[in-house]
Amino acid sequence: MEARFYWVEMGDVPQWLVSTPEPVSGGAFEEPWMFADGRVLPDPGPIKAQISHPGEKRTFMFSVIEKAPIVSEAVANVFRAIAPDDVQLFPVSIEGEAEPYLVVNATRMVDCIDEARCREVQHYPEDSFPEYEGEYRWIYGLRIDASKTGGAHVLRPKKFKTAFIVSEEVKSALEAVGNLGVSFERVTGPHESLPPPHEVQAARGGS
Repeated sequence: MEARFYWVEMGDVPQWLVSTPEPVSGGAFEEPWMFADGRVLPDPGPIKAQISHPGEKRTFMFSVIEKAPIVSEAVANVFRAIAPDDVQLFPVSIEGEAEPYLVVNATRMVDCIDEARCREVQHYPEDSFPEYEGEYRWIYGLRIDASKTGGAHVLRPKKFKTAFIVSEEVKSALEAVGNLGVSFERVTGPHESLPPPHEVQAARGGS
């Protein structure tokens, strides 16, 4: 049976919003997106984040702009236990919070996208963004080939690093912690069948 993997995204639940981590010493990082870039990073030193919008505290959330994964100590322990070789954990102090939090940097970038099984892929228009040449602009119904994950429990797909992917084992352990501000979209196995368009329109109250 094919191993199951899931795309972790910000969940549609009430939650606080946290800003992109930055140096405690002030200013911003030269690459503020680096915590979502799928590579090993040098120690960034003391970092902090602010609450950009108050709300319900969650044990796992993403920063609002650069989508850096930020987690509680209990969630960090899941990654330490199951995926120690797939992540780096950097302590981050959140403004006004005594509880420790950490940034989860996924260090495994894997060439595993199964384009033929994705529902829809969008490429950047030719010559529009040379720095993104060969990468996907967006993917709907993402599917990866689990046989190409190389034993990783946490990864970012090559050419579509925006997706933070975890194994079913990690997903189950995260759900056991609870109070998550994220959702899980399965990215392996067959797609769920979609109802015919006329049924979708009827369900929405169309004529």
